[in-house]
Amino acid sequence: MTDNERIAAEVLDAVGGKDNITSIAHCMTRLRINLKDESVPDDDRIKDIKGVLGCQWSGGQYQVIIGQNVPKVYDAIVKLGVSAGGSIDENLDDDKPKEPWSAKRAGQAILNYLSKTMIAAIPVMMGAAMFRTIAVIAGPGMLNVWSADSEIYNLFYNWIYDAGFYFMPIYLGYSAAQQLGASKMLGMMMGGILIAPDFVNIVTAAADTGQAFTSVYGIPAMLNTYSNTVLPILLCMPVLWQVEKFFKRVIPDMLSTVFVPFLTMFVMVPVGLCALAPIGSVLGNAFGDLMFSFGNVGGIATILALTIIAALWEFLVMTGMHQVLLMLGIMQLLTLGSDSCVMVAGGIAQFATWGMAFGAFLRLKEPDERGANLGYFLSGILGGVTEPALYGCGFKYTHCFAGMIAGGAIGGALAGIFHVTTYVLGATNILGVVGFVAGGTFNMVMGCIASAVAFIAAAAISYSFGFTKEQLAADRQAAEEAAAKKAALKA
Repeated sequence: MTDNERIAAEVLDAVGGKDNITSIAHCMTRLRINLKDESVPDDDRIKDIKGVLGCQWSGGQYQVIIGQNVPKVYDAIVKLGVSAGGSIDENLDDDKPKEPWSAKRAGQAILNYLSKTMIAAIPVMMGAAMFRTIAVIAGPGMLNVWSADSEIYNLFYNWIYDAGFYFMPIYLGYSAAQQLGASKMLGMMMGGILIAPDFVNIVTAAADTGQAFTSVYGIPAMLNTYSNTVLPILLCMPVLWQVEKFFKRVIPDMLSTVFVPFLTMFVMVPVGLCALAPIGSVLGNAFGDLMFSFGNVGGIATILALTIIAALWEFLVMTGMHQVLLMLGIMQLLTLGSDSCVMVAGGIAQFATWGMAFGAFLRLKEPDERGANLGYFLSGILGGVTEPALYGCGFKYTHCFAGMIAGGAIGGALAGIFHVTTYVLGATNILGVVGFVAGGTFNMVMGCIASAVAFIAAAAISYSFGFTKEQLAADRQAAEEAAAKKAALKA
């Protein structure tokens, strides 16, 4: 039996066996399990399974944190007879009281909708951003391999980059529809309406004449540029979802293929262009001004903002509260093309988290623990995930969190002092530093220095102060026992 098969068998047994599971899925690092009897799992027993980093309840699911090998554990559980991604039997909840709507529940639903929609579009943003980054590195501002008027420079810097970001309302229309359960094609069409060439031409011409409004069905519609925007389409899609549901309900099936999409868009064109999209544009600009005030004005306000966010970022990630800040950071990038606050602080915080795990690797002596923390470090710096380090190192050796916090704060303060700015949504691993490239050599160097300082400080503090005397004594004893066992086997 492989380690992944062993983990699968032990987790399955600890949650009550396959008969207690209605469905199972996984994300990047976690098994997400829907259970019939939610009282069965024993958290302490599951946490004691070698290879499991932690567990928690979230959104009605029992989540077992495994790490980057979670797909293999998931496959092993499925082979043991568990329904893979099956739908939950709604009858299981008949005897349970339904959670009433409240401000908290409504806020969670909105946050889930926004964050999941944005996360689905991140591969497009990252892919497009990397092309522009390569162009900046190879272009006249740095290596000067490509001239500013060369075809390859224009292809990478403008053409492919614009293909990712200019059409963002279309991508987000698809993603939002997928989250809501609306027609994905209509979601894309709604995004297309916001950036249709004729509408863009009207906006461009109006800029020269000072015209502020056009007319849709005789209703005044504010003229705005909606390419590279987020909130206009995100506000439109929940309304489109409900309008589509209404017409699906009232139109006979034999006529629905034609008239449901037609009538849905007939309603959404004025609602979107005259009300929701302009509101989204105003809110987006307001959020952009807020982010600008934190990150771009400089001085003590910027330094404090980056210090605090970088120090506490990973705790916000663990609670899901980072999603609000992440949304603001992404909107700032799409609207203004750069961000000097959230995206910078979040990237530096990741380096501090990897440093915490690396410091633990250097200090601990027991082979399994050293190997585990080296794995947490590598899964972060190469794979771009911090959960293994947070749950496998931080929660096990809680004093190490001091290193992560201090490292993030020091790196964030440096970034604030030197006004480090990121220009693209980069990777979540070590390649995230490419986001600093477009700001020039000084910005790139200082961004890398701030990130490196966060890593080194976190590693040094975790190494020096991250463990109690009892933990170090237990580690030495375990290391000695492992060495004796190894020697005995050789003998």
